[in-house]
Amino acid sequence: MRSTTIVVCVAALVGRVAAQGRPAPVPAAPPIGAWTPVPELPGMGRAIDTASVAARRRTLAAHVGRGVVLVPAAHEREIERDYVQDNDFRQSNPFFYLTELEAQDAWLLLVVGGDALETVLFLPPRTPSRERWTGLRLGPDSTAARLTGIARVLSTDSLDHELRATLQQGAGPLYLPLDQTTRDEARLRDLAFGGRDVRNLRPILDSMRLVKDADEIARLRKAIDISALGHVAGMQAARPGMWEYEIEAAVEAAFRRNGADRVGYPSIVGSGPNSTTLHYDVSRRQTRDGDLVVVDAGAEWGQYTADVTRTFPVNGKFTSRQKAIYDLVLAAQQAAFDSTRPGATVAQLDRVAREYMRAHSGSLCGADTCDAYFIHGLSHWLGMDVHDVGDYRTPLKAGMVLTLEPGIYLTQEALGVRIEDDVLVTAAGAEWLSAKAPKTTVEIERLMVRR
Repeated sequence: MRSTTIVVCVAALVGRVAAQGRPAPVPAAPPIGAWTPVPELPGMGRAIDTASVAARRRTLAAHVGRGVVLVPAAHEREIERDYVQDNDFRQSNPFFYLTELEAQDAWLLLVVGGDALETVLFLPPRTPSRERWTGLRLGPDSTAARLTGIARVLSTDSLDHELRATLQQGAGPLYLPLDQTTRDEARLRDLAFGGRDVRNLRPILDSMRLVKDADEIARLRKAIDISALGHVAGMQAARPGMWEYEIEAAVEAAFRRNGADRVGYPSIVGSGPNSTTLHYDVSRRQTRDGDLVVVDAGAEWGQYTADVTRTFPVNGKFTSRQKAIYDLVLAAQQAAFDSTRPGATVAQLDRVAREYMRAHSGSLCGADTCDAYFIHGLSHWLGMDVHDVGDYRTPLKAGMVLTLEPGIYLTQEALGVRIEDDVLVTAAGAEWLSAKAPKTTVEIERLMVRR
């Protein structure tokens, strides 16, 4: 008995010594999309960049000159009526742009007169019994004023009285965001048809949103970095015989694992013949050995979305034919990127990509040059919407973010290639924001061989 005890004690001592000699486990790094929530804030609980939103409101006031601006927040979607496959609330873009507040049923009132700007936030009064279902809401009190940076916060019960008094003072035109998202807003509809001088706010806001400030660019970088990890996960998971929805699941799981709020748009995972359908989003085909897979997927973070597309061989190895088409698409994209700088236009970049493709096609696409199979535009703006607002005739300026996405789609060969990256226009030219997603055939094959 004693000898057994000695053996046990010695073994325990040896174990302790060995454990002391081993390095302590390194704690896992937090997801790149992690943040510290503010408990009092609704929605994601993200802290508001009060300086950035105040600057946006001042810029808007300078555009308006004199007038009244009224912007509604979004409403919670009705789960008995609407199709709610993700979060049942996403803030309206105009309201978020000017407040970064994820409160439902709120209103923002700006009264602009010369150099003066009065800002009033209206929030629904809190209802503790309802918060048992919805979670904590931000009420019209000093906490809301502190967290939003808006000094005057009132209950929505007083909105009509405050607005009526303001308009009776002859404060100037009334600016409302008039679009599809606000068509069911009864208060806006009544104001729009009430005989007043009503003007659409959206053209002004849209032009402002074209050039991103530092806070917006930081949010986009986060969404794009998360998206790159999702594309890597999709490539590493892919095997011949997998269903498209399995690859989609791997991509979107990585989005969530790294802190994405939601997908920025329905993911596209098209293999073989489906790689030639631009907006194929059913993801129901089983992949086959030799297929190319087009994955067009982007994560949303902080209400800003990425838009990244990668094309890869499901078996991890490009054929010589696939590589030739792929390399032509990639080179056309690079040619457009090299021409991206302040003063250029989206139309000019589109022309550069097509001319490059035409000049370097050789006999790759038969009797036609390959630009004949580049059947969509090269680029679109990116921001809070995946196809963000803004006039495409506008010359590029530093701070604009756009996609570059050439493609070739050969339906007779079930061979489609699209490469899409997100690009920031800088004072000196441009920056690849989505460079962390492997893009060359060498990089993709190297990544996939390590699966």
